[in-house]
Amino acid sequence: MSPTIYDIAKKAGVSITTVSKVLNNYPDISDKTRKKILRTIEEIGYHPNSHARALMTKKYWTIGVVFIEALGVGIKHPFFSAVIESFRKKVGELGYDLLLLSPHAENGRKNYLDRLLSRGVDGIIVVSPQQFSKEIEELIDHDIPSVFIDINSKNVSVVSSDNYYGSQLVIDYLYSLGHRKIAHIAGASETFAGSERLKGFLDAVKKYSLEIPKSYIVDGGYFDVTGGEIAMNKLLALPERPTAVYVAGDMMALGAIQSIKKHGLSIPKNISVVGFDDIQLASLSDPKLTTIRQNTELIGMQAANILVEQINRKKKIPMNITVPVELVKRESVCSPNMSE
Repeated sequence: MSPTIYDIAKKAGVSITTVSKVLNNYPDISDKTRKKILRTIEEIGYHPNSHARALMTKKYWTIGVVFIEALGVGIKHPFFSAVIESFRKKVGELGYDLLLLSPHAENGRKNYLDRLLSRGVDGIIVVSPQQFSKEIEELIDHDIPSVFIDINSKNVSVVSSDNYYGSQLVIDYLYSLGHRKIAHIAGASETFAGSERLKGFLDAVKKYSLEIPKSYIVDGGYFDVTGGEIAMNKLLALPERPTAVYVAGDMMALGAIQSIKKHGLSIPKNISVVGFDDIQLASLSDPKLTTIRQNTELIGMQAANILVEQINRKKKIPMNITVPVELVKRESVCSPNMSE
């Protein structure tokens, strides 16, 4: 049987209360007694289990991870998984474990908030491309420490990329190469990233006084390959096709590339393609994809720092942090005068 706090007290010749105070770093214990108890702990190999640790510290040392999005892709999406991995590393250094919640646990009898509270977590990170839903609102309104990725709210802490500026960078680059017929495959309008990237696109083409027909803006849905391929099919069916397509996500851009190839066209000779995210596949595609790089490492670290600060201060701290993006130039873009 593993040693307990009672065994420590008996061997050290002190009270259970004194041992508890040492384990919780109370200041009202003499150095001599503290050293004696710590030496005893080391000698008998005492390791408090998670429940005992929670009772002693009033903390669970656990952070809940919640994905709320329409496709049910969750952590499988390369962007989300990269952000969570960075977040995991940072909070892990501080002693926290992650609890990943399934969206369909307990036959739907409990919502995310109820399950988080019943499991015992110190805080939550919510990854939600969707703007708002009933479950998101419940998490926003509750006083549990929380940080959200990719939503728009002034009532909670939010970390997101500069989606708007990323679109500006794309259009600036395409325009500099001579492109004037630029289409956009947009992410779902109910997502924060999709709406911000579309706004950036519209303002950028307006800045250059480009006359972009409505047919040049196509909804690609929830950032998956199939949505990008279907949207690109629509653009290729137009009487006058664009010379360049800015796609609001790399997975959709890969779908667009499939569509272009199936129509017997060449990238970038016939059509230039730019994505957004810089997932690993972007540098492995054929051709290698020009895209906007999101700094997933920094997004995860910032989210971790914000959440742990809230946990330590035992209160929510609403703030919005926008992480810079950069244009990564690869092989999927060229000047339109190099086309057929």
